[in-house]
Amino acid sequence: MNWYDTVFEVIDMRSFSNLWYWIALAVLWSSVSHWVLGVPFDMIIRARREDEGEAMTDLQDLVRINVNRILYVAEVSGTWAILFGSAAVTALGLMAVFYNVEIAQAVLLLAGPLALLGALSHRTSRIIRTSGVQGSALIQQLMRHRFATQMIGVVAIFITAMFGMYQNLHVGTLSF
Repeated sequence: MNWYDTVFEVIDMRSFSNLWYWIALAVLWSSVSHWVLGVPFDMIIRARREDEGEAMTDLQDLVRINVNRILYVAEVSGTWAILFGSAAVTALGLMAVFYNVEIAQAVLLLAGPLALLGALSHRTSRIIRTSGVQGSALIQQLMRHRFATQMIGVVAIFITAMFGMYQNLHVGTLSF
């Protein structure tokens, strides 16, 4: 037995039984829910506590910058991003469902909800820009977006965990 076989025997390289996949899933949803439209959540909390002053001004400026950035990217390259993104998700879906490729299943369970979150972020950015919300109404809009992000994350983690357990049990029973 050579070192290559030894390494792959000790470290399971399948996606759903790999600890690093689950760590990456947790870090992904933790950081996605912390950054609300590119604004750190602690900055939102600080602005909500003070309600006026420098923290609120900083929050409004950062939200304006990130909203403008998101909408600019969507206007300039939104069509191409949707085209390539949907092609990539479709390719992953085909490999995951029809060819039963485990890495495609794992990446699809990460990328699929993020695509939904991207659409939600674009929608929230458009609402913030068109309505011109400021102050506590802006904080409420950001909190609503964060709650929706967290719900998408909870559902995504639940589905990933259920599918991962099924996959590990199913593959485990096939190997004996």
